[in-house]
Amino acid sequence: MNQKSHHLAEKSCCHHNEEGHAHHHGETHAHHHSEAHAHHHDETVKPSATAKYYCPMCPGVESDKPGDCPKCGMRLERNPAYKETAPKLWTCPMHPEVQQDHPGQCPKCGMDLEPMAPSAEDDSEEEREILSLKRKMLVAGALTLPILLLAFDSMIPGLSFDRFLSPRVQAWLELLLATPVVFWAGGMFFTRGWRSILNRSLNMFTLIMLGVGAAYGYSLTAVLFPGIFPESFRMHGEVALYFEAASVITTLILFGQWLEARARRQTGEAIQSLLDLAAKTAHRLKDDGEEEEVDIDAIEKGDRLRVRPGEKIPLDGVILEGKSSIDESMITGEPLPVEKGTGEKVIGATVNQTGSFVMEAEAVGEETMLAQIVHMVAEAQRSRAPIQKLADSVAGWFVPAVVLVALIAFVLWALLGPAPALAYAMVVAVSVLIIACPCALGLATPMSIMVGVGKGAQNGILVKNAEAIERAEKITHLITDKTGTLTEGKPSVVELTPAEGIEADSLLRLAAAVESQSEHPLARAVVEKAKADQLDLPAVSDFESTTGGGVQAKLEQELIRVGKRAFIESAGIQVPARLSDAAEQLQSEAKTVIWAARDEQLLGLMAIADPIKATTKEAVEALHALGITVVMCTGDNPRTAQAVARELEIDEVHAEVSPEDKQRIVNELKQQGHRVAMAGDGINDAPALAAADVGIAMGTGTDVAIESAGLTLVKGDLRGIVGGLRLSRNVMGNIRQNLFFAFIYNAVGVPVAAGILYPLFGILLSPMIAGAAMAFSSVSVVSNALRLKRLALD
Repeated sequence: MNQKSHHLAEKSCCHHNEEGHAHHHGETHAHHHSEAHAHHHDETVKPSATAKYYCPMCPGVESDKPGDCPKCGMRLERNPAYKETAPKLWTCPMHPEVQQDHPGQCPKCGMDLEPMAPSAEDDSEEEREILSLKRKMLVAGALTLPILLLAFDSMIPGLSFDRFLSPRVQAWLELLLATPVVFWAGGMFFTRGWRSILNRSLNMFTLIMLGVGAAYGYSLTAVLFPGIFPESFRMHGEVALYFEAASVITTLILFGQWLEARARRQTGEAIQSLLDLAAKTAHRLKDDGEEEEVDIDAIEKGDRLRVRPGEKIPLDGVILEGKSSIDESMITGEPLPVEKGTGEKVIGATVNQTGSFVMEAEAVGEETMLAQIVHMVAEAQRSRAPIQKLADSVAGWFVPAVVLVALIAFVLWALLGPAPALAYAMVVAVSVLIIACPCALGLATPMSIMVGVGKGAQNGILVKNAEAIERAEKITHLITDKTGTLTEGKPSVVELTPAEGIEADSLLRLAAAVESQSEHPLARAVVEKAKADQLDLPAVSDFESTTGGGVQAKLEQELIRVGKRAFIESAGIQVPARLSDAAEQLQSEAKTVIWAARDEQLLGLMAIADPIKATTKEAVEALHALGITVVMCTGDNPRTAQAVARELEIDEVHAEVSPEDKQRIVNELKQQGHRVAMAGDGINDAPALAAADVGIAMGTGTDVAIESAGLTLVKGDLRGIVGGLRLSRNVMGNIRQNLFFAFIYNAVGVPVAAGILYPLFGILLSPMIAGAAMAFSSVSVVSNALRLKRLALD
């Protein structure tokens, strides 16, 4: 072995147990911001709808083109909520000069105009950036290979360039080959690193610039001015060169960036898959009954649309004619088709299966459920979990600390290391700078949040923000309503028990007349029963509703009261023992009893049954398996509530509660140290939803309830709550895995790179191995986050 190869082999030695570091999950494209910028970390990053790209780590950083963040150096993300500001245009395929802002026919040739694609170029920008990284990586690799052969020729049997190339010529060849690798292929790292210093936002590119720059600059000086180096830099009379380290590190980092870019592109697939669900065209019915196929953007509210079997439902609306079974799984996560008929609502982007029907469009553009889901998912994916503060606090001091460690290691090796001491000091300092690059720490949280939120959306679980995910993981108690959540929410009158001397039809007719003015589900059940029995309902006046009690109205100068027993008795009306016993028996059978009276006379009672959902018992068992205490709060009477609770094995029951009572129960549980989730679907649930640690709104509920909730279930089913809690636990576990990998990677990697094992075992980490480990660290974190896509939530 010649002198050059001998000392190159020594300074590049890496024992087998370094191999383990190459696959440890390392740091992150972390945002190591200056203190001046630190106060922004608590903000939720919400780019404007006109920003094509944004930094998920730095609030306010937006761009029209892909690139990197000027503060943290992180690759900018495509904004899923981006709206094209330019009007959508249609053009003629035969006459491209013909353009207009709405569909129609070409005035020159009569062909239907086709929509232009102004965003096609934007959609390819990210792909072009990935291809650019790949091209630079391949060129860098091709140039690095001969550098390695020149540096380690004597280590390969039968290969030696010394016979026809002098060491001086070989050094110049390494310089010529390494320069384009470092400054053309890896130039962006220096640009980002220098910008991080100017912005006082030290980050991973600061360390790459220092490490690669030190290796290249040291070697360049050794080639141009070898005489200035003292003997402590030489081995066997020659100054060690590190062109191969600078080139290999640059190539490996490019490889890691390319792999990461490809992997991170998958994190946005959930948004894209939701957008792809939307129908592109629809069959609109003209006034004369003729059909025309129009672009989805041309549809207005009130338009009548025909939907045939196998077609996507264009927009949200209501069926006017016909019936069909509809696959709503892409929106609700419910695998079984839903039967829909005249008067029932349909959701845009769901798939019509069997029948043909005519519908009326009720929501267009941003008003549709799909658009609202996309918006909510985009907002949640950009939000920041409180656990991110841990990474932020570390990021503030991490890079300066690494630079300090590198300097200390350099000084110690220069003073105490074996000959050539300064050469070894150089190797150690570069290895510390490279291996400590924070390329997993910052990605640990946002990548898991992006994938997890997208996974939830695909299963009908909409997350309002990342904080809701973190809070949901710690839930110990779930408070839920009965009607519509545990039960079908479609109550019906199953028994009429009139008072002495009162006809059953008279009881039902009078009660239904008053209840027709109410929107309560039980009131609708009474009205539906009267309609089914073909009873004529008389008009009433002076309608009044008592929250938590009942309703009353005047009918031909008589006051009709309908409601709970206490509401009736508060008017001084006595309940005979026969009816009282009948009511208790009905309530023990999980039936709700409603009383009716006329002036001072009791008319009788009506028993209403709301069947328990077939999936509820399984869902309650699943909640118990997760360690959740299930609490039922209902306005129903205690006997009915207890009967339902016994059948479902619910842990705790509160009956005849008002909206204020629900909020009070939430606060009481929180005061006892429990973490409380509240599930509701009505305006009266909004205060309790807001007071709970996590509010869960049923998607069938009101906008007020949904706005107050952290999680929204598109389908009002208790199984969705189970899925939401499983999602939160898996996402938070995934984040902790990522953070553990990032921290443990540096806890082990930096000391080894600094040479702590050299005195005992003679192990010294090569800068190239450090570069490989760093390059794959962010890929490891992103890959770990992508495992959430395979998570089963049902």
